[in-house]
Amino acid sequence: MHGKNLILLVVFFIALLSISMADPTELTTDCDQARELARQAYIFAYPMLENYRTMFFQTSEWGGFNFYNHVKTLFGPENRTVVRPNNDTIYSTAWLDLRTEPVVVMLPAVSDRYYSLQLVDLYTHNFAYAGTRATGTTATNVLVVGPYWKGDIPSGIDDVFRSEGNFVYCVMRTAVNSELQGDLDKVQKIQQQYLLQMLSSYCDTAAPTGVSYDDLPAFDQAVADSAGFIGYLNFLLGQLEIQPSEEELIRSFSAIGVCPDCSFDTADLSEPVREAIESAIVEARQEIYYPGTAMGSITDGWSLPGRIFGNRERMQGHYLIRASAAHLGLYGNDLEEAYYPSCFFDSDGEPLDASKHNYVLIFKEEQLPPVDPKGFWSITMYDGDQFMVENPLHRYSIGDRSGLEYREDGSLVLYLQHQSPGEAQETNWLPAPNGKFTMTLRIYIPSPAGLDPLYCPPAVNKAGTVE
Repeated sequence: MHGKNLILLVVFFIALLSISMADPTELTTDCDQARELARQAYIFAYPMLENYRTMFFQTSEWGGFNFYNHVKTLFGPENRTVVRPNNDTIYSTAWLDLRTEPVVVMLPAVSDRYYSLQLVDLYTHNFAYAGTRATGTTATNVLVVGPYWKGDIPSGIDDVFRSEGNFVYCVMRTAVNSELQGDLDKVQKIQQQYLLQMLSSYCDTAAPTGVSYDDLPAFDQAVADSAGFIGYLNFLLGQLEIQPSEEELIRSFSAIGVCPDCSFDTADLSEPVREAIESAIVEARQEIYYPGTAMGSITDGWSLPGRIFGNRERMQGHYLIRASAAHLGLYGNDLEEAYYPSCFFDSDGEPLDASKHNYVLIFKEEQLPPVDPKGFWSITMYDGDQFMVENPLHRYSIGDRSGLEYREDGSLVLYLQHQSPGEAQETNWLPAPNGKFTMTLRIYIPSPAGLDPLYCPPAVNKAGTVE
């Protein structure tokens, strides 16, 4: 073993010992205590479990870590695996494995469109950003390092981003300015310039001894939905830096078997305690799935999400919000990067239904989405199942890059209906399904004024009854 690797291993074990967990074989026999601890632990673990499930299946499908999987086209009605996808950006995603060494993420200069790099740790914290908003339009190289890495920063590195865990989700979003093939070709050429390189390769030095991916526990949803979630949590805690502020909380979970990198077997639990834990999971899921106003508010038919995604500093202690956010939309952006109000009701408080009504969305000039000059906005249409809607224009979203026609006073009228509003208005028509629908407004790089207080779009009004 290399000397540096030995030192890192020692540091790692010291970090584990520093939280001095109780012996996980000394499990509680108090069912009430087990139920409450399990409820707290499951809420704490839920986003980590969702994250690990995604990592396990994606890396199994893609064939490993530390390289990009590029999506080549925008999502449309034919894509029905993810609800409420955007119709604005193309994705390039990768899972980074930092267990042996850091990874260099290289971004090209991109000045003709919005693009962003989002880095998500095992807690689901958005711990770093790069791109149009965060670092500008020039080429940049960032070094992504794990929690226990110590080393010299090589030349050519513009910034260092430290993860609290050994695995990182790397999400690149690149805006498509036009659905014409010429612009898609430009985006695909940009994608080929998104590069990942292990630090040893970047520095042209010997690579450290590798690790096996066979030691990743296979993900089983049934196990994760039972007391067996504790086994997954133990593995994940062993891949993380335990924050001092959470040492006492995790130590308390040891009474039900939680312990970083410790083995766990539900057979070690008494039957009453196991049943108490299973009951607590059901209770915790209800809290996660139905968080009430903790996730935001509803105004004029629009759901306005609050600060439900963010870094460690922002999300510290907000475990239920973190879990509910992962359930609502795993890997959501910080508000500063993108703000997503969604519309479900019209100005009368009734669900939107284009089989009954035509609708208009009227922005006065001062009500237009507050977007930074480096960003843009769009509205995407979804059917009752939360997927995009096939239509004769093949138009699934509309926004400030759509060649909209504004009134002389600077106001904007958008037509939301199933049938065409007429040739003269089709430029501003967002086709709706012949039934219920919802919409999401996406503001990429909102101006600060749009976040304090949170911007609320105008209410959607009925334009008349469909004959």
